[in-house]
Amino acid sequence: MIKNISGGVCAPKGFKAAGMHCGVRRNRSKKDIAMIFCDAPCTAAAVYTTNKVYGAPITVTRENLGNGVARAVICNSGNANTSNADGVEKARAMCSLTAKALGIDASDVIVASTGVIGQSLDLEPISYGISELPKLLSADGGQDAAEAIMTTDTKVKQISFETVIGGTPVRFGAMSKGSGMIHPNMATMLSFITTDAAISAEMIQKALKAVVDDTYNMITVDGDTSTNDMVSVMASGLAGNRFIDCEGEDFDGFTAALREIGEFMAPMIAGDGEGATKLLICEVEGAADVKSAKTVARSVIASALVKAAMFGADANCGRVLCAMGYSGADFDPDKVGVWFESRAGKIQVCENGCGLAFDEDLAKKVLLESEIKIEIAMRQGSAFARAWGCDLTYDYVKINGDYRT
Repeated sequence: MIKNISGGVCAPKGFKAAGMHCGVRRNRSKKDIAMIFCDAPCTAAAVYTTNKVYGAPITVTRENLGNGVARAVICNSGNANTSNADGVEKARAMCSLTAKALGIDASDVIVASTGVIGQSLDLEPISYGISELPKLLSADGGQDAAEAIMTTDTKVKQISFETVIGGTPVRFGAMSKGSGMIHPNMATMLSFITTDAAISAEMIQKALKAVVDDTYNMITVDGDTSTNDMVSVMASGLAGNRFIDCEGEDFDGFTAALREIGEFMAPMIAGDGEGATKLLICEVEGAADVKSAKTVARSVIASALVKAAMFGADANCGRVLCAMGYSGADFDPDKVGVWFESRAGKIQVCENGCGLAFDEDLAKKVLLESEIKIEIAMRQGSAFARAWGCDLTYDYVKINGDYRT
């Protein structure tokens, strides 16, 4: 049973957060540095980008989480600290500054950066921000922290709720950012999750990997896998539940809670894609196996032609079939059915691999809505998968044509 509560990353026991403008970004109205801190040592784990060109913060966070313990997150926006000769040195400096400001060990800091790649990170504003953030830390600081990690995002993305694990109330909170450079294969955005569950780092890692594969890894905005991003979890253990150190009912409850976060964040991130006007959801049913279902769903949702057709409200089943065909999944095209659905209605555009005649006026109404579902029947088995994306608009090109400026 999930009960929504307020607080974001500060909702679980022991956590405080803050966000402010320190000067990394020129626009003083935009917060650009965030901090999360826990009163108690946390078990922690993370998953990272699969891009071979990855940011210095990834290197340092991997090192720091080697022992499965963390107490703080420090994250700046406006500069990715990636492809810089002194990147690792500066990421470690961010950890040291945070440790000194909070009175903790530098190895207990998760560090992250997001923004422009290939530009040296100026530590002067970062140092100022880190010295000020501890004064601002509070149980009400989740909103400010969530705002501070945004880049081209137009919406704050956060969630918090309470559930019951092993008969004990346990709280979870999360904040995410992601609008561009979003494509499957974790990670493709920043997402920081907090909980007061008592659980080992090994079990967090196991649960997180399973959830990421079905949620965060099923998002695509533009086909570009980010260089920097990660999903991390910090667990304070202050809820007092039975310590979770093996699989079983309590572990399943913890995994279900993480899945709740992933399934909330995935459409939030996809629908806020750069320049997007529509959230696209591709549901594949009747595939031979889960791998095939996921492969087809990702291929369709990533197709520039599908995305452009959805932007133009063009019910073109050929775009969908084409993306299915080059996906690499093994299936019989002559068995496929395709539907488009929104709150304006539902229309079938393909049956047995062939296009159908349909009401063009109804199709236009269906595809003019802000949330569109692409339903695909494979008729090869019983496997199902869902992927999230967005339409491709003129504004995407505008945003990324002058991203550095």
